[in-house]
Amino acid sequence: MPRTVARLPKSARAEFKEPLGRIYTDTQALLADAGSPVIAVGDVVTYHLERAGATPHVSVVDGRTEREAVDEEIVEGLPDADTDVHAASDPGTLSHDLVEALVAAIGRNETTLLVVDGEEDLASLPAVVAAPVGASVVYGQPGEGMVLVNVDSERKEQVRELLGLLETEDAFWRLLDS
Repeated sequence: MPRTVARLPKSARAEFKEPLGRIYTDTQALLADAGSPVIAVGDVVTYHLERAGATPHVSVVDGRTEREAVDEEIVEGLPDADTDVHAASDPGTLSHDLVEALVAAIGRNETTLLVVDGEEDLASLPAVVAAPVGASVVYGQPGEGMVLVNVDSERKEQVRELLGLLETEDAFWRLLDS
């Protein structure tokens, strides 16, 4: 059982449905507008970036898309990263291991494939806070496309406020601020 440091309460779910950035259906157009490094959250997003020849600095995947297992083509198309890391995190939560692994991966010089046993849906939020200014976080918006979040201090602050709606432990904030 993974140690949960943040949980999305039912009362706040609607707040998390709005995309944090512009939605793209064209990978090349997204890449033209993206900063560096790129952090991808989601198997399908990671697959599209990899197919476009742009291996993300960090790829967070869980083998699922919209609660269903991803196709074998997607699994085979994931990047061959310098480092593979595994972390467990239950649906609707962020585990200590996931946040710790994500922050460490963002800080590494080499590429990382972070494989989540459970669900990675909320990982885009701590990714925005942990990413350096100028980076981009890309995640999937079900049925619509890929959301590009270009990280600046204003966006970091907006996401911190959103994270404040989660039920969190002090350890969550310590991990993000380390």
